[in-house]
Amino acid sequence: MKSLLTSDIPALLADRFKTLRYDDAQRAVIVLDRRKYPFTTEFVILRTYEEVAQAVEDMTVQGGPPLAYVAGLGLALAARDLDASAARQAAYLEQVARRLLATRPTADDLKQIVPAALQAAQNALRAGQDPHRAVLDYVNGQIAHGNEVARLCGEHAARLVNDGDQILTHCFAGAALCWMLWTAKMQGKTITLVGCETRPYLQGARLTAASAVELGIDFKLITDGMAAHLMATGRLDKFICAADRITLDGHITNKVGTLTHAITAAHFGRPFYVLGYDGPDPQTATGADIPIEERQPDEVFYARGAEGTVRTAVPGIGGYYPAFDVTPPHLVSAICTDRGIFAPATIRDYFAQEPGR
Repeated sequence: MKSLLTSDIPALLADRFKTLRYDDAQRAVIVLDRRKYPFTTEFVILRTYEEVAQAVEDMTVQGGPPLAYVAGLGLALAARDLDASAARQAAYLEQVARRLLATRPTADDLKQIVPAALQAAQNALRAGQDPHRAVLDYVNGQIAHGNEVARLCGEHAARLVNDGDQILTHCFAGAALCWMLWTAKMQGKTITLVGCETRPYLQGARLTAASAVELGIDFKLITDGMAAHLMATGRLDKFICAADRITLDGHITNKVGTLTHAITAAHFGRPFYVLGYDGPDPQTATGADIPIEERQPDEVFYARGAEGTVRTAVPGIGGYYPAFDVTPPHLVSAICTDRGIFAPATIRDYFAQEPGR
């Protein structure tokens, strides 16, 4: 599908190259601190692969594709200026890859990018070439590809947006959400985006809201428990979010709370559409195969998570923080990808479609 757009999209988070990169001069990975954006546009300088791993774990970088790209750049960082035999370099990079893969278990992008980046390094070592450059070229290529995937996914999803829609979203659905909103706007559709604040890191109140403002889209913020009432009173027409992993049988996993909204949408007869980017994970058969990350419960005791300074809970209590949940396919109306729109039951057909269609 040919893009309808004639200018750059005015949303910082729509272009991953604007928020993460490898800097040759500083010999470091530079990333936007998403815990602080948009109140502060601060870039963090990561000089070791361990600093990269910690940035992924502590939510400095968020979102399935971005955290995978940053991890890949961390491997490129580790591959620079190695002074050892090719065999020892390969063994060292395997160790680095294991550390990066252990950072966050749920999103499938990490499990695709890091092993492929490691393979690029190993191929370069066997050929007597620079593993740093091989990994960097691979990851930068993936970022460029991911940006195009997000654009196509968003343009397909805009077909499901009607003029006058009031759309519920949860957490931050990433670059594809920005492209969906921008494409719908360029098509002359007037829409209202209603975003849950998304405790405890408040991605909805910060990242989604900031992107909507940049795009000139009307945005209404709600707390995480308000969606059912708004659907019951006719103030929400559909629910659209992203997925950190999609299974071959149509289960989706996303920020915890997604399942609640999906059940609510089904109860009130509202469609639930998923921005599925580049389709299902070919190695994940069903929802039971998705590992759910359990984060430290003290993160829910503060506004804005571990970075927060305002404690919202009394001392002396425990807590739970499963970071994701799994929504079964019967609650999903359609999955939008860069290759078109699929019913959950037919998401396997994604692989049979031509890229970019």
